[in-house]
Amino acid sequence: MSSEKQQQLTPRYGIPNLEMLVPWIDLPAEEDGPFWALNLMKYREVADYGDATDGKAKVSGREADNAYTPREALAGVGAKLVFVADVIRQTGSHPTWDRIGIVKYPTRSSFMAMQLRDDFKAKHVHKDAGMEATIILAANPVSVGAPDDASDGTLVLRIARMTDSQVLESVDGAVCAAEFSVEGVMLGDDRTWNAVSFDVAPSDVVLDGLLAPIQGADESFSFALGNIVIDSLQASITDANI
Repeated sequence: MSSEKQQQLTPRYGIPNLEMLVPWIDLPAEEDGPFWALNLMKYREVADYGDATDGKAKVSGREADNAYTPREALAGVGAKLVFVADVIRQTGSHPTWDRIGIVKYPTRSSFMAMQLRDDFKAKHVHKDAGMEATIILAANPVSVGAPDDASDGTLVLRIARMTDSQVLESVDGAVCAAEFSVEGVMLGDDRTWNAVSFDVAPSDVVLDGLLAPIQGADESFSFALGNIVIDSLQASITDANI
């Protein structure tokens, strides 16, 4: 097996959930549909291209990931990058993440089809070089707020593994932008998650509340997000008639 093929099957940055993903290849159309892939990204300080790095200028993990972004491959399967932002403050579990990205796929089978595209494979070397760790959740929206209500303040993403619920409690003064259920972990480690919420904090007091420990969670991440370069998340949910 070539090193490139091995890299595709066993990336250094996470473990593919083959039990979940393999059935997507032949999923009947009536059982398929859109989903949102929520990516948590932690970068290497310096990208590691292995032997290919020798004699070349070093780049950061973030720069390598920027080179990876497979826009052509995504467009080729009808998918779209709908949200990208930096993590500016984090509470909760480990590790400390650097950036959040969300891709809306038209179907689960389209995600699997993208893995076979030559334009996707050609760019994957950059992701493997730049990424230290990744968790990718397959998420499905359960509610979306009005865009005007979520326009002012700090956007906060909360991800949790809840004990008795799949719903995160609201925080006084926070404005819900969107809520998701979690179908499963597509790639990551041995942890599972079942609740995702995007909320806007209009004040520092509300922000502190959203970043406080989540009641009823076995484990959680809470992120204040900034440097938002792509934000069509709410529109992507509304367009899907959720």
